[in-house]
Amino acid sequence: MRNGRGLGRSFGWLWGAYGTSALGTWLAFGAFPLIAVQVLRAGPAEVAALSSAGAAVGAAVAVPLGPWVEFRRKRPVLIAMDLVRCAALLTIPVAYALGALSFVQLLLVSVVVAAADITFRAASGAYLKTLLPPGDLLAANARFESTAWTTTIIGPPLGGAAIGLLGPVATVVADAVSYLLSALGLRAIGGGEARPAADRGTTARLRPGDLVAGWRYILADPTLRPLFLNAAVFNGLLMATEPLLAVLMLGHLGFTPWQYGLAFAAPSLGGLLGSRLARPLVARYGQHRVLTVSGRLRALWPLGLAFLGPGTGGLLLVTGVELGLIFCCGVFNPVSATCRLERTRTDRVTRVLSAWTVTTKATTALLTAVWGVLGSLLGPRTAIGLAGLLLLATPLLLPRRTAEVPTDAEASPAHA
Repeated sequence: MRNGRGLGRSFGWLWGAYGTSALGTWLAFGAFPLIAVQVLRAGPAEVAALSSAGAAVGAAVAVPLGPWVEFRRKRPVLIAMDLVRCAALLTIPVAYALGALSFVQLLLVSVVVAAADITFRAASGAYLKTLLPPGDLLAANARFESTAWTTTIIGPPLGGAAIGLLGPVATVVADAVSYLLSALGLRAIGGGEARPAADRGTTARLRPGDLVAGWRYILADPTLRPLFLNAAVFNGLLMATEPLLAVLMLGHLGFTPWQYGLAFAAPSLGGLLGSRLARPLVARYGQHRVLTVSGRLRALWPLGLAFLGPGTGGLLLVTGVELGLIFCCGVFNPVSATCRLERTRTDRVTRVLSAWTVTTKATTALLTAVWGVLGSLLGPRTAIGLAGLLLLATPLLLPRRTAEVPTDAEASPAHA
């Protein structure tokens, strides 16, 4: 095993590409709703549809792409998805400059970007598993996680400043350029990549069973199955409360936008710290123990948001709750991602990751819509509290033990 500082030149380019596109994404955080409201004068229903429908339809479009990508070299797919996202996003400033921007175009671009994002994530997981030995996967995932939280801290403030100086589509251009730079970084990796079975002349036709192969693989594995269900329910409930929390803080409690942004940007330092601790914690206590303990602890924090009040005390409360939650997620996420890669055969990685991401995005979209209705009927505070209570039960879905890791011995072209 190599040390954490030396994962190789190829991984360095992959990591740099990831960091560049992640920074672009966070620079453009909230850009689509902002453009919809300020430029197109869209109402609340249209903004909600832009956020939920774009992700849901994009997830549906990505379903057949998972098995299709499984039979292709992964690096060209990654480059293609970066270029697709770049091209789709660039249509927005062009249409804006020509005075032809429409809500339908925003919706279509969000669908294309969501589908390409899911496909990119699935292909990148498969590529990472072929790029590094198993012993280095946790170190690599911890680096990705720490990079994600770092860009979360610096991206939105810089994006807000860019919008103020250059207008509402400035960050969309920056996001598009980040994908172009990411594609160039991936191309710089160079070297050969093992050809999947389809490239060697064996069957590459997409069969109906291939569309659900990822879900079948997950549900058949005694460790992946509970981890998968936990991820879908936890992420869905947590993300469903975000719009309600915004209404509660910015509307009912009178927090200013900068206070709202600070309450979520500052705690991201906890995610950076948690991701740095994940690897030494696993080395000392073992993967399963770290996974279950951090998974249980992260479920305790969200209920505290139901007791949020006005003023400095309320700001400190939400900041503290988010800090604890994000720290636990910073530990849990890279360990969970590593466990998922280790337990998935190489010839199933893309389909498994596609099924995983599609399910979590679809669940989030559904629960966000449901909690929007509950927030209207019960009030945002009560709906947030209900989600917090349900989140307390999510540790029951965590794996009670870690079964033996399967091998790739059966992963022959004929079997694939």
